Formats: sequence, C-alpha cells, structure tokens
Amino acid sequence: MEGYEIYTDEQLIQRLRDGDESVMDYILNKYKPLVRKECNTLYLIGAENDDLIQEGMIGLFKAVRDYKESESHFYHFAKLCIDRQLYSAIDKAKRKKHQPLNEYVSFFVDENENGGVLEDFLGQNTMSPEQMIIEQEKFEEFKKSLQKDLSGMENEVLKHYLDGNDYIQIADIMGKSPKSIDNALQRIRQKIKRK
Repeated sequence: MEGYEIYTDEQLIQRLRDGDESVMDYILNKYKPLVRKECNTLYLIGAENDDLIQEGMIGLFKAVRDYKESESHFYHFAKLCIDRQLYSAIDKAKRKKHQPLNEYVSFFVDENENGGVLEDFLGQNTMSPEQMIIEQEKFEEFKKSLQKDLSGMENEVLKHYLDGNDYIQIADIMGKSPKSIDNALQRIRQKIKRK
C-alpha cells in the first residue's frame, strides 16, 4: 500500500478500476477516520458504536464502487454516501425498536423478486439528492436542538469528543478530572437517547 500517497483519490479509483485491487484497502484505511468522526455524532438504537462504524464503512465501499469523475470530488461524494448509509441504518433501527426479540430473518431465503433479504439488510435502497439534503437539514436541526439541551461544559466536552478525543484527553484539554468528563459524556448520551 506504500506509494499511493502521491495519487489523488480520483486517480486511485481509476487504478482500482484498471485492476489494482490493493487500492481498495488503501482507500478504506485512508477514509476510516472520516467514518469514525461521522459515527461519533450519532447513536444507533440497540447497537454498539462498532456497528455504526461498520455501516459507515459499507457507505464508504459504496462510494468507491459508485463514484463517477463527473461528480464532485471523491471526498465529498464519500462523505455523502457514508452519511446516507448511517442515517439509513438509524432509520431502520428506529422502525424495528419495538419488534419482539425472538423475531429473526434468514439471509438465505429469497423473499422478493428483486433480491434476497441480504440486499435489504445491507441497505441497497437509494435516496434521492433531495432526500439527502432533507436528511442533512434534519441532522443540523437535531444538533442545534441538542446544543440547547446541553450545558456549557457538556457542549465543550461533546465538541472535543467529536474531534476524536477520548475522555482522558478531554480531561487534560479542559483541566478537569477524567471522572467528571466521563460523567458529562454519560449525561450527553442520555440526552441524545431522549431526542
């Protein structure tokens, strides 16, 4: 994977399409921090943060697969695809939160003419550009609403957390004890759950 740093993302994708399979690993590793950053602002009902990161990586994979040079720069396209996949996963989780725990779906049964349940699970549904903009606007409204509900300290803790710092690093930055930062993060999570 060394030597790819000299190429633009668009050139890397062209190399991938020309048969250089190792480019995919490089791009996925390069953009994983962006996926993590996007996931830090979200909460998936009934799942761990790693599940959300996995959804984001699926969105990144789709971005690599579907990117066309006539569109915007790859970075912006990738961010849009990652966000779309994350919002789709959260929306699906909200719809399923009241289902009984003993329900399950086999991935090996073909339930419709367009494909199996596996395709549905991986989020093959697409969103129009208008829907994506609406979702982004909803997310911005959510952030503004959340900021109003958080105290000054909680807003500052959240900002540092979204920048990728853990609670110990945030404690050092803010000159507070790690326990007080951890408590603030717990309060933030509870407020997000109530939204």
